[in-house]
Amino acid sequence: MREQVTLQCTECKQKNYTGMRDKRKHPERLELKKYCKFERKHTVHKEIR
Repeated sequence: MREQVTLQCTECKQKNYTGMRDKRKHPERLELKKYCKFERKHTVHKEIR
């Protein structure tokens, strides 16, 4: 029951990363601190649907 998710930067709104997430173990949306190449710094990236 894994699904592919897309992570979007909260500052520049660019879709930078994709990954897999287990819906049963983690029903809430992902929120990770990742590097944004457009902002050239680490920012919070949130899962979009």
